[in-house]
Amino acid sequence: MRDVRMKGFAERADVEAVERFLRAQTRRLPPEEVDVLCCVGRVLAEDVRAELDVPGFARSAMDGYAVRGEDTFGAGVYAPIALEVRGEALPGKPFAGQLERGCAIRVMTGAPIPAGADAVVMAEVCEERRGVVEISEAVAPQKNIGAIGEDIRAGELVMRAGRHLRPQDAGLLASIGAASPACVRRPRVQLVITGDELMPAGTRPEGARIVDSNSVVLRALVARDGGELLPFEILPDRPEIIRKVLSDSNADALIVSGGSSVGTEDHAPRLVAELGSLDFHGISMRPSSPTGIGRIGDRLVFLLPGNPVSCLCAYEFFAGPSVRALGGRSRAWPHRRIKRPLARKISSAVGRTDYVRVALERGKVVPIATAGASILSSTVAADGCVIIPREWEGVAEGAEVEVLLYDDDMPEEVTP
Repeated sequence: MRDVRMKGFAERADVEAVERFLRAQTRRLPPEEVDVLCCVGRVLAEDVRAELDVPGFARSAMDGYAVRGEDTFGAGVYAPIALEVRGEALPGKPFAGQLERGCAIRVMTGAPIPAGADAVVMAEVCEERRGVVEISEAVAPQKNIGAIGEDIRAGELVMRAGRHLRPQDAGLLASIGAASPACVRRPRVQLVITGDELMPAGTRPEGARIVDSNSVVLRALVARDGGELLPFEILPDRPEIIRKVLSDSNADALIVSGGSSVGTEDHAPRLVAELGSLDFHGISMRPSSPTGIGRIGDRLVFLLPGNPVSCLCAYEFFAGPSVRALGGRSRAWPHRRIKRPLARKISSAVGRTDYVRVALERGKVVPIATAGASILSSTVAADGCVIIPREWEGVAEGAEVEVLLYDDDMPEEVTP
């Protein structure tokens, strides 16, 4: 390994080369059983087939009276047909007997259809007095009855492996008795936050010290991407302490924030190289050029710059897709995308990938004037970002660009 401290990078890797490497190195984690009550947001590891019919019995589709359909033929408003009411069927409490000809059973929505009945007359066309119901509208057999297996048939493939489970998916799994579906294990992620100048989140900056904001951003991004964040603390810039955390962690991925560049206290690249391999250090991108990618055993290690915007950018390009892939999700950035014309040009350089923060104003994309990698407020002022590929020298004013939105909801395109 070449020690770049106080020397700089002799060369930088292309973003695409790093992404190809990470795709090749990332494998989906093994499955684990997850309680159906906790499976929303998880990724199915195996196909799910129903072992039973849903519903498993014929049920009433509405409140009314279970009858033999032929007993109602000829019924009308001026010539109702009278049937003797012999009992009642409620959800979970079926009528125990057999429906006889010329009789009816009071039935509620979802209740089992009594034996002998083949239709349900809705309550709105019935009038019951002294144990007799008068029906003023005929019903055909099978009318207003939910059939066995109407929702799901036994043996039916209901969900495929790889599905990102939504609330309604969990509900369906519960309905077929799938108590513990097999889901991809959530990737365990270890944050390694380094810096003598850092104070913990929730405190106030003082003197020459600053409050750690990167861990606040990173823990939210890891949660967004389905990762399980392990406990962490801010580490001083002491190689022996950083080494111990890197070597002892049982995480699936390690994310180091700070200490990745060319300063005298930037120890992480050398330590990763000693403990495993430092596959990339220095990437042709702006911001985040000091980013490093390595491996310790079978764990990926992401060395993210300490400057907040660089940290965010490097996570989105490299760590985020890998965390998602470990958990069985898509590597694609999880941002909604829109296309709008540029209000003014964006300058770039051939051979470098640029991550440009932008706002939406009057239907146009406005690059944020403050471009410094340490200006976290620029990401708060931005509605999203535009990625300029390394093949481009920039984008001209008026050209249409794709914006990756920071928010799920469409931001208001304000008029300043």
